[in-house]
Amino acid sequence: MARINKVGHVVLNVKDVEASAKFYREALGMEVMRLREGNAAFLSFGSQHHDIALFKAPEGAELSKLGLNHIAFQISGGETELRQLYGGLVQHGAKVDYTTDHGMTHSVYFFDPDGNRLEIFCEMMDPETGMKHMREGVNLSDRSYKPEPILSA
Repeated sequence: MARINKVGHVVLNVKDVEASAKFYREALGMEVMRLREGNAAFLSFGSQHHDIALFKAPEGAELSKLGLNHIAFQISGGETELRQLYGGLVQHGAKVDYTTDHGMTHSVYFFDPDGNRLEIFCEMMDPETGMKHMREGVNLSDRSYKPEPILSA
């Protein structure tokens, strides 16, 4: 039987395509693959044609509590790299929501310029152990995790 194996891409409605594309490029290191004059941008982490698309929201669109909760991005590396990316977010003025230890991951939750909640995380277990951890119903709620962001010079 065919199976879906990962998120292919995410499309977000944003107020200002150029400002949002700049945030994703500068704060998250994404490459702008295509920019369509103020109404769309397609961005990549470098391994596929696009991971995120940003579309211009209709005029007067209001932020809503319904719909997308957050998008999670797995980082390459571990704790040090997570703290470096966290530092970059702080330096780019991102509003950090919270940090947490989920057991199998350490995570930083934050908002993009349009209020979309995003997560960057590093794996703390190998995939097999992480799957076992999840299946066993371990409490994934917030555990104390207060990493010190590493700021670039």
